[in-house]
Amino acid sequence: MSTLQNKRILLGVTGGIAAYKSAELIRGLREQGAEVVVVMTEAAQEFITPLTLQALSGNPVHTSLLDPAAEAAMGHIELARWADRILVAPASADFMARLAGGMGNDLLTTLCLATRAPVMLAPAMNQAMWDNPTTQYNLTQLQSTLGGIYGPGSGSQACGEIGPGRMLEPLELVERLAASFSTGQLTGQHVVITAGPTREPLDPVRYLSNYSSGKMGYALANAAIEAGAQVTLISGPCQQPTPERVNMVMVQSAEQMLDASLTAAANADIFIGAAAVCDYRPMQVSHEKLKKQGDGALTLTLTPNPDIIATVAQRFPNIFTAAFAAETENLLKYARAKRLRKGVHCIIANDVSDQSIGFNSDQNAVTLIDGDSDTQLDQRSKTQLARDLINLLAQKNKQAKDTTP
Repeated sequence: MSTLQNKRILLGVTGGIAAYKSAELIRGLREQGAEVVVVMTEAAQEFITPLTLQALSGNPVHTSLLDPAAEAAMGHIELARWADRILVAPASADFMARLAGGMGNDLLTTLCLATRAPVMLAPAMNQAMWDNPTTQYNLTQLQSTLGGIYGPGSGSQACGEIGPGRMLEPLELVERLAASFSTGQLTGQHVVITAGPTREPLDPVRYLSNYSSGKMGYALANAAIEAGAQVTLISGPCQQPTPERVNMVMVQSAEQMLDASLTAAANADIFIGAAAVCDYRPMQVSHEKLKKQGDGALTLTLTPNPDIIATVAQRFPNIFTAAFAAETENLLKYARAKRLRKGVHCIIANDVSDQSIGFNSDQNAVTLIDGDSDTQLDQRSKTQLARDLINLLAQKNKQAKDTTP
């Protein structure tokens, strides 16, 4: 179940005797590599303490919608953006009714309404409550809007009755949650992604570079793996953890990235240029450390670097190509011109002048531009944005293949 490695799971715990199983569920999620943040309803705290779940999750437990201390740290909207998945386990009949009605009268329901991440429920209640027509009506409403309903199971209940209503066992919930990250959209396809900055040496100790963290490119690699692709990630120097199950190629300069890209693209289906490649490099690289020359200015002569994504698009016209356009002004105008100039199928424009979504941020907002339309994806975590982009690119690649004579 390595699909939970580095995943962000927001676990909602509602009132019910099955709340004691949340402790084991947290342990199972963390053992599979997930980061877990817990949100408890007021009723849940009558069955198990926040301190217990905080100790197991390693993160503060959130209990109140209007907690000034919590809002000053990770407010409820930020928490909604943070999550890759929201799993409510146990989900009581009362919680299901409030969520089906669109209510946001506590922190957990508010997060479920505010998030763009899939929301999963693991119902747990008395068998008569589960069979009640009102609960079944609410279930029908929720099935059409949520990411999944896990269970309930059937068997002996704490009240002494036997029937449907038991929360699924924690191990099964972990397995189902892990399976939710595997879409299969790109099964059998080879996706090549460039990420991070490049470094262009001046001398043995100095170089030209930029502020790119590589977060977006690495998130795209993870999302493509989840979609079933074989992934080659060509990365400049950055501090991101290497995604599991990728063919990792580390490079330094733009010329090295071009060479690696052309090699990998030879048998690729999709090529995504997410790297922040330096536009220029020094024409001459000193073999010795450059010395300061008194108070005089140092003049550098720069020469253009190769355009990696344009070269790939020209040399391999059968590959579906997507490029990123990081701009600080006239975002859509410059991005549209860049798409035509580079000859790529689509371009993903993002405004790096906005510090909340720029380099090094965990959030991003982009507009995907192709020949037919603009698709705006507003602010969300780079992890979730990567999944949404991979979904869009997989669809557009299929459309392009279907229309090719």
